[in-house]
Amino acid sequence: MIQKLIEKIKKTNAPIVVGLDPMMKFIPEHIKQAAFHEQGETLEGAAEAIWQYNKAIVDATFDLIPAVKPQIAMYEQFGIPGLTAFKKTVDYCKEKDLVVIGDVKRGDIGSTSEAYAVGHIGKVQVGSQCYRGFDEDFVTVNPYLGSDGVKPFIAVGKEEKKGIFVLVKTSNPSSGELQDRQIDGRPLYEIVGEQVAAWGAEHMGEDYSYVGAVVGATYPEQGKILRKIMPKTYILVPGYGAQGGKGADLVHFFNEDGLGAIVNSSRGIIAAYQQEKYARFGEQNFADASRQAVVDMIEDIGGALAAR
Repeated sequence: MIQKLIEKIKKTNAPIVVGLDPMMKFIPEHIKQAAFHEQGETLEGAAEAIWQYNKAIVDATFDLIPAVKPQIAMYEQFGIPGLTAFKKTVDYCKEKDLVVIGDVKRGDIGSTSEAYAVGHIGKVQVGSQCYRGFDEDFVTVNPYLGSDGVKPFIAVGKEEKKGIFVLVKTSNPSSGELQDRQIDGRPLYEIVGEQVAAWGAEHMGEDYSYVGAVVGATYPEQGKILRKIMPKTYILVPGYGAQGGKGADLVHFFNEDGLGAIVNSSRGIIAAYQQEKYARFGEQNFADASRQAVVDMIEDIGGALAAR
């Protein structure tokens, strides 16, 4: 699957991923009212609104982008109906030939970690039959529990030719409380980066590993260091746009081949119509605003890479 991701990035010339992180405050009123009319102001109604919102954005952007990243928490808050909307979103994106990165941030040990891996990127045995649960192509993994929590994902990934993105240096303001702690004179995130590179060496594609890393756009200097530590690792870069990251900040996340990183924007794209820059589209045309935000992001990152 890492090869498919790379080929789609090359084809679209768009090293970006759209974060499908729906919140009710982002969903236009006409979408919500239609869903509530059909399902009531219920969890089912909210899930239907989320699904219709996602579908419209995917329909407007799928030809421009290589991948999407649905954040499962935004669906889990609506219980089982929300998870159904998550699954429908994953399936629809795969129908559109998009690579799906499930932002699930799982991290546990032993059989529990294996169950998470099976549920999201593998197959589960039911009697004589095998079924895929959520069936994403990649998932995000929290490495805090060590190799016991990560290796089950790598093992399932090998079987399915799927991959993971391990949290290394996250984009949130308080990430340094733990990730920047000095261990033997070095920040913890560097040690985690080295471990990611070692795990990745066990699960290589043609040029890059199936074991990627998450490094926030809000920490470009750390990204520069981690790029050197993990030369064969694809870096998923959150924090663009709404969290302050810009194309010019991101050039060091990429290798000299112009590959090696994929940049995420969530509300900067899916809620673009709420921004002054895209207000001209109006609420009814929210998906067109999202498409324009994708075009602008591609130009920003492409221009920064060309100028480096």
